[in-house]
Amino acid sequence: MLKDKFISVVIPALNEENAIGDVIRDLPMWIDQIIVSDNGSNDNTAAVAEQLGAQVVFELEPGYGSACLKGLSAVDQRVDVIAFIDGDYSDFPEDIHKIVDPIVAGEADFVLASRAKGLVQKGALTPAQKFGNWLATWLMRRIWAAPYSDLGPFRAIDAALLERLAMEDRNYGWTIEMQIKAVLAGARILEVPARYRQRIGVSKISGTISGSVKAGYKILHTIWKYRKLERPQM
Repeated sequence: MLKDKFISVVIPALNEENAIGDVIRDLPMWIDQIIVSDNGSNDNTAAVAEQLGAQVVFELEPGYGSACLKGLSAVDQRVDVIAFIDGDYSDFPEDIHKIVDPIVAGEADFVLASRAKGLVQKGALTPAQKFGNWLATWLMRRIWAAPYSDLGPFRAIDAALLERLAMEDRNYGWTIEMQIKAVLAGARILEVPARYRQRIGVSKISGTISGSVKAGYKILHTIWKYRKLERPQM
């Protein structure tokens, strides 16, 4: 626990046997629960995660959001803060305190690790990813004055807030749905600079043309879906 707060981490993973061990090992000891949500892997992702003490759940329906939702179904009822990190070792698990600490301290409800504000290894983000992140965050700023610079998957959120958000998206729109709904809920949002490196293995989204197109379409579709809803006046 961290200052009497129960912390859970959800790691969506698909064929990450070469990376998942590094992610789990680098998480600090004060994490109370590590959940690896295996999204149909055909390698040893689950076995490696279990050997290192993580709780493994299985979601056969393909989709990033599906994996995250399955992971959330296994979160301990005592949870105060839920963090998300990918299983590809592109983020730095040891930096998780940067996104958890502000919530534990009562200074924020939702904290996003922004690659746009941090140090990104050359080649870690494709030009399509950079443009997509810029366009999506620009649209959110224009529509809702949302304080975002990135759609990064490394994030932490107050558990009670996440429950109120009633997350639904089962694939590429998961991250932006959370960000839009957090704004519409009047949450205290904070971005912190993120370190980011080239992932281990091939990306299931940005590593293919079809994945990039589908992700881009879903992100824009999600913005369009919520465009007429207004953020609360503070």
